[in-house]
Amino acid sequence: MKRLILVGAALAALAAGPASAQDKLLNASYDIARELFAEVNATFAPKYKEATGRDITIDQSHAGTSKQARAIVEGLEADVVTFNQTTDIDFLVKNGFVSDDWQQDFPNNASPFYSLPSFLVRAGNPKGIKDWDDLVRDDVKVIFPNPKTSGNARYTYLAATAYALGAFGGDEAKVKEFVAKIFANVPVFDTGGRAATTTFVEREVGDVLITFESETRGIAREFGEDRFERVTPSVSLLAEFPVAIVDKVADKHGTREIAKQYLEFLYTPEGQKILAENGNRVHDEVVVDEFKDQFPEVKLVTVDDVFGGWAKVQEEHFASGGLLDQIYGDR
Repeated sequence: MKRLILVGAALAALAAGPASAQDKLLNASYDIARELFAEVNATFAPKYKEATGRDITIDQSHAGTSKQARAIVEGLEADVVTFNQTTDIDFLVKNGFVSDDWQQDFPNNASPFYSLPSFLVRAGNPKGIKDWDDLVRDDVKVIFPNPKTSGNARYTYLAATAYALGAFGGDEAKVKEFVAKIFANVPVFDTGGRAATTTFVEREVGDVLITFESETRGIAREFGEDRFERVTPSVSLLAEFPVAIVDKVADKHGTREIAKQYLEFLYTPEGQKILAENGNRVHDEVVVDEFKDQFPEVKLVTVDDVFGGWAKVQEEHFASGGLLDQIYGDR
């Protein structure tokens, strides 16, 4: 793993070196990260100014990460990506936009924070929803986005599958039937996580929203704990949030060093605290201890342990004609 350079020292070195053609970055990120990176950018920019004497503008683009990855290949000139699924960065690798050793560029396999699929129910939890097996009941309507366009929803699909594999002792037919029933209980598939949140919160459709834990916390905080309750299932899937420099674009723009400092900021204690304040689980031990009361204990399984890694998941579940297509059908 390449050595992480402290942000302060790196910015000072950058200030002493040749100026970039533009002190400007475009961060292509996942759908529900708008508020998070607005706060990150507002903190990073003055630090950059203080260290370099130059202003920086950090523009944001938000959508489902699979859609974002395709947009970059088709011409969206993002200098960095802050995604929620490694397969979408691997797609950029295959198309020559990101180096194949991108996970070695930053600590924790280039994942500065993580989360998990979790539940949000209406006040009082009128349907008594506690775990994944409640989602197959005929009286429960489930809201999550389209897993064909949303990394958020792919984690939901995998978490539900992991739960079913444990519950049914690996019986593939029963697992498929279980997950298909959850899908049948979804009245509408939005393209991204934020649209699904709008459907549940503002349109008041559904009994339970499944999204990243960070989003459930944000919704409850924004719209009121008196309207919604957060429910942590007994088992969920580790959802790492990978970051990468889009080499092809950053080299074209002359922004590689700036992009590096921006992503490294996410690993600093200040960056980690911003991430935790926005409902994400982090790696910095001091920050973890400070926020430990805000994150319930949950059994987290991994893609590697349950499914044999992302490459196998892509081939067996997400490729055309794979298990997801078989369950999703023509919806």
